[in-house]
Amino acid sequence: MALEYIIVQAGGKGTRLEHLTTNKPKALVPVENLPMLFHLFRKYPDKRFVIIADYKKDVLREYLEGFANVKYQVVDASGTGTCAGINQALKLIPDSHSFMLVWSDLILPNDFQVPEEDDNYIGISQTFSCRWSYVNESFIEERSVEHGVAGLFIFRDKSYLSGLPESGELVRWMQGQGMRFAELGLAGTKEFGLLSEYMQLGQEKCRPFNRMSYEGDVLIKEGIDDQGKKLARLEKNWYEAAITKGVTNIPKIYGTDPLRMEKVKGANIYEYADLTLGEKREILRKLTSTLKNLHQLERVPVDSFSIKEAYYGKTIDRLSKIRDLIPFSDRRTIMVNGRECRNVFFYKRELERKLDELKCDHYAFIHGDCTFSNLMLRDGKEPILIDPRGYFGYTELYGDPNYDWAKLYYSVVGNYDRFNLKDFRLNIGDDGITLSIRSNQWEELENEFFALSNTDPQTIKLLHAVIWLSLTTYAWQDYDSICGAFYNGLYYLEEVL
Repeated sequence: MALEYIIVQAGGKGTRLEHLTTNKPKALVPVENLPMLFHLFRKYPDKRFVIIADYKKDVLREYLEGFANVKYQVVDASGTGTCAGINQALKLIPDSHSFMLVWSDLILPNDFQVPEEDDNYIGISQTFSCRWSYVNESFIEERSVEHGVAGLFIFRDKSYLSGLPESGELVRWMQGQGMRFAELGLAGTKEFGLLSEYMQLGQEKCRPFNRMSYEGDVLIKEGIDDQGKKLARLEKNWYEAAITKGVTNIPKIYGTDPLRMEKVKGANIYEYADLTLGEKREILRKLTSTLKNLHQLERVPVDSFSIKEAYYGKTIDRLSKIRDLIPFSDRRTIMVNGRECRNVFFYKRELERKLDELKCDHYAFIHGDCTFSNLMLRDGKEPILIDPRGYFGYTELYGDPNYDWAKLYYSVVGNYDRFNLKDFRLNIGDDGITLSIRSNQWEELENEFFALSNTDPQTIKLLHAVIWLSLTTYAWQDYDSICGAFYNGLYYLEEVL
């Protein structure tokens, strides 16, 4: 059946997801590196969405305005319960047009298709337990998987919902109306109602623009959209250059279109949780030696335009996209973890002057993203560089060596890798921010990092703050990550401004 409109019930708080919905509505909780709601957008990019908002509705509106690439309108729920907002949404659906009504926390499988035959349909779970059942064309308030009412309905036109109350439970109202549906199996659909269920997901190691697969001991990495394909080309070029230059601390490369490489026997550095202080010192020594050797391979002239873009232009451009989304962004100072921090939106000229004062007398062959997430230990011993960035500003392959050192500091002191895994808590209070990131347990090596890298602490700390600020829209898939990266950037920036 022809289906142009989708109403999404996105007003729920998601109380059972606990801290995940403290600052944002359930619809924006990320699953597999994409907000729940955006899985619907990705599946139906050409449909027209009417999104019902209630809890944290201002956050939802600002987030959609910044990142949604579909046709949509938002309506504010005027009542309570799952009926809330549906009548307002129906006003935006033309007469005699079919539409889907779906809960925002349903992740439909790739093979799900809207039936061709015109009818009114009810989605039957078949995968997860639901509080209501639909058996023999009747609603029963009885928990079921096989017959569970999942929260997806398709209607031939909106007249079937005439008389719907402003508040109340939609399924209970349907039961009272004696409504009958054709059943639509939703096998393979995922629903995340409990924090325990959500935490079983783990965290994706791939960004949403990449895909990884394995053939035995060979890892295959591909870009799946325009951004991913662009980054894949840069990564391919970096590995080819590294091989030509004789770099040994990389995986074996078997092909570059797509990228086929050795599946390294080991783990990312942050995953080694039981290292002694002595073992960490030895690993840090090897890491700094690896980067120094990389930087000494070739020197080329500095491109001042690339430096300006990498450190200032890119940062300000990314921040401009989320200014209206960040709480307290209209204040000159923001209290972060008890520290009064200057807000970069009001002090960007001071930041620009600080960055312009940085010294860089040559470019080197750099990795560009050497965090613990992109560094592995082969057999727990030998550092291996993976996931190179491949560019710096407007320049491919070469850049400021301090950028590599700042990225390593980002993991050693900044605990970026735990943040990237969403292993943090963000509390947005009435007068300030509390941000707690689980530690990588390497901070005690900060002084040794500076001694081994032979870098200027003020330079690295300034770049570290800028890297956090730049992370904001790169981590766009999670509202808490956007805000947390911004506030952490301000916290570290205050140390050097």
